Amino acid sequence: FLKRSEAYTHLFDKETGFMRGKSTDGKWRTPFDPKRSDHRENTDYTEGNAWQHSWFVPHNVKGLINLFGGNEPFVAHLEKLFTESSEITGDNTSPDISGLIGQYAHGNEPSHHIAYMFNVAGQPKKTQYWVDRILQTQYNTTPNGLSGNEDCGQMSAWYIWSAMGLYPMNPASTEYQFGRPLFDKVTMHLPNGKTFTIVAKNVSKDNKYIKSVTFNGKAYNQWYISHQELLSGGELVFEMTNK
Repeated sequence: FLKRSEAYTHLFDKETGFMRGKSTDGKWRTPFDPKRSDHRENTDYTEGNAWQHSWFVPHNVKGLINLFGGNEPFVAHLEKLFTESSEITGDNTSPDISGLIGQYAHGNEPSHHIAYMFNVAGQPKKTQYWVDRILQTQYNTTPNGLSGNEDCGQMSAWYIWSAMGLYPMNPASTEYQFGRPLFDKVTMHLPNGKTFTIVAKNVSKDNKYIKSVTFNGKAYNQWYISHQELLSGGELVFEMTNK
């Protein structure tokens, strides 16, 4: 299974920076348009396109970064996902491509880990910026308040986790990435009777960046916390700033 989990390396095209389909002879399928969508017919991408599905390596983000040639080219291409035009090409585009910020499609779950990948590439400020954009633009309290199909509660779950300032980018890692908390204080009542409190000092609409972190009063220098640490209870404090 571990070997099979590396199969994404065979589909990555270094020249374009996208995951691409191959024909039976092992060659790239052409023509190639990363914005093209064909809904469930003659397609290499289910309910999406190359822009959206090329990032689906949550189990080995560092491995994907290495395929790009390092943090810098990876971050440049990842940010382009959010700033590219939102045009979807093709005659039978998937209705599941919704909630667009650039080519990022928040309305479908395969995109939900993507904004947190900047953390792994050493750019947590970009995770905080884009998570804030998603929180502010993809949710509201009208009947049309979700940008896509709720699918077992995942649209809401993304919001709840991200509003607390955490997200399980790779659930199998048992780590929660730090993002952009919305609340000045959140208390979790844990099954073991303990409590885990998240405090965001000076948090506001403008103060979306994390200046420093402490855990149980001690300086904390990583961009994630483990499930085991969370279950042990305590207080995680984010000092927020506007830059």
